Amino acid sequence: MPSRSPAFESLCVKEQVHTPDVPPHVQPIHATSSFAFRDIEQSIRVFCGEEAGYKYSRYGNPTVDAAAAKIAALEGFGLEREVAALMTSSGMSAIATLLMATLEKGDRVLTQGNLYGGTTELLDKVLRRLGIEPVFADLHDLDEVERLLRHDDRIRMIWFETPANPTLACVDIEALATLARQHGRLSAIDNTFATPCLQRPLALGVDFVIHSTTKYLNGHGTGIAGVIVGSKELIEGSVWETMKLTGTNCSPFEAWLVLQGIKTLPLRMERHCHNARMLAQWLEAQPAVARVNWPGLPTHPDHQIARKQMTDFGAMLSFELAGGLEAGKRFMNALRFCALAPTLGDVDTLVLHPATSSHLNVPRALRLANGITDGLVRISVGIEAIDDLIADFEQALRACAGAADAQ
Repeated sequence: MPSRSPAFESLCVKEQVHTPDVPPHVQPIHATSSFAFRDIEQSIRVFCGEEAGYKYSRYGNPTVDAAAAKIAALEGFGLEREVAALMTSSGMSAIATLLMATLEKGDRVLTQGNLYGGTTELLDKVLRRLGIEPVFADLHDLDEVERLLRHDDRIRMIWFETPANPTLACVDIEALATLARQHGRLSAIDNTFATPCLQRPLALGVDFVIHSTTKYLNGHGTGIAGVIVGSKELIEGSVWETMKLTGTNCSPFEAWLVLQGIKTLPLRMERHCHNARMLAQWLEAQPAVARVNWPGLPTHPDHQIARKQMTDFGAMLSFELAGGLEAGKRFMNALRFCALAPTLGDVDTLVLHPATSSHLNVPRALRLANGITDGLVRISVGIEAIDDLIADFEQALRACAGAADAQ
């Protein structure tokens, strides 16, 4: 007897899954919340770990896993040990997931005062409430770092950024990772500014690397996501479990955008770095600019550290206007070609005033002690023609000076 044809309504509802004989050239977006099993026996085997397979996209998704594997391959390039990664819903969720996975009540995190403002707030307002305490120190002072590790058993992790946001301060990755390992502590770095194109901390001994993939790995300002990278053993244990249970997983579409962005990452970073070098050198020669923070300049206090661990110096820079907050506001309002936007890593140049945006809620004393002043302007240098960038900065500085004279 022929099988009964389904009703019209059922045809509308049921999936017509098509698996091509020839695979797609570009990774597809697996926009599905769950995956269907052939039978209950397969379901049991997959849930029990006896058979590999996808279950639910919060646990894992082919598109998300493809992006994670790509980033793991980049951060682990040239390493013999197996590296794994987990994509998350944002850079902040990557940081929060990692800290929750590796720390518990009573632990402390040794870190620096010149972090991204969101990270400082997370440590001070959320982690502290959970009984995990930040310890702020000058991570340039390796003797002090060793003293703290030796005398404070509660410090479980060293967390750092290099180059740091927004002062572009650089610390010695290998030295900090070595101290952490010698004292049985974990080390973790935010590598968003440098990307694996310019700096690979796992090769220098760091345990964990995180990125806001929203920035250079995506590169086009089209989505928000993050990633945690480390040894397969560390990532696929408590970090994956924490991501799964807290629901900080990345969506397939956001992961797909990152996959597309990474394809041009080396080309973009080469042009980003070239433009940053030209703009930093130009700014350094301007009388209205008190200081330029770009690690590629020989005048940068951490230039030698950056040279040791980076292949180029990145596209982020900041500079100090002598007139403080009012000078910063006048300069920002005078820009015509560059965009005022609270992000970084896009192909176009983005300008931000940290004291009134990214670091607004960081305690003023901590901010000032780490060079994040009211006159500091941060630039994410894009890949436009450098002459257009310099022309816009030149007219903005001129307008800024004119407004000050008029007062």
